[in-house]
Amino acid sequence: MVEMGLKSLVRPKKYRSYKGDAGRAAPDLLRRQFAADAANQKWVTDVTEFNVAGEKLYLSPVMDLFNGEIIAFETARRPAFKLVEGMLNKALERLKSKDRPILHSDQGWHYQMPAYQRRLQARNIAESMSRKGNCLDNAAMESFFAVLKSEFFHPNRFDSIQSLKDGISDYNHQRIKLKLKGLSPVQYRTQSLIS
Repeated sequence: MVEMGLKSLVRPKKYRSYKGDAGRAAPDLLRRQFAADAANQKWVTDVTEFNVAGEKLYLSPVMDLFNGEIIAFETARRPAFKLVEGMLNKALERLKSKDRPILHSDQGWHYQMPAYQRRLQARNIAESMSRKGNCLDNAAMESFFAVLKSEFFHPNRFDSIQSLKDGISDYNHQRIKLKLKGLSPVQYRTQSLIS
């Protein structure tokens, strides 16, 4: 390769939250049924990593499968439990007392933590997890991350972690979806409440 002037491209390692069994894994209640008839029926979550000038930012969002809206998210410089705990607290604040969504994730150690599972049980929220090593079981969230990175992160240049965080906050209101009649998820939810 050196003689021919070739260089290999090394793909950056993808963040993986699975570190073995940290607690109890939940059954897959979602079973790849990614459609919902109303808000707060089915939620999905995961953690992804961004790299800006050698610094890392981790994003933990919750997406409502009704309209693809990110209803809550948390960012942090390290993938500690506080990242997922903060996201969960924000998401639970959005629920009315009668709402009982399924919350689906992978089997990452954050979601196997007893503290996380106790918070869901206290709100009577059904916990669902993908089968181990099967990203297709959480394809809706994986797809969101792919679109976020290809439409927002890679085409733009961020000079700091803070500028990336600010942009992520705006993204949920700006992105439009054809299946939502050209509206953003927030606009679609608002319109559904009016009609």
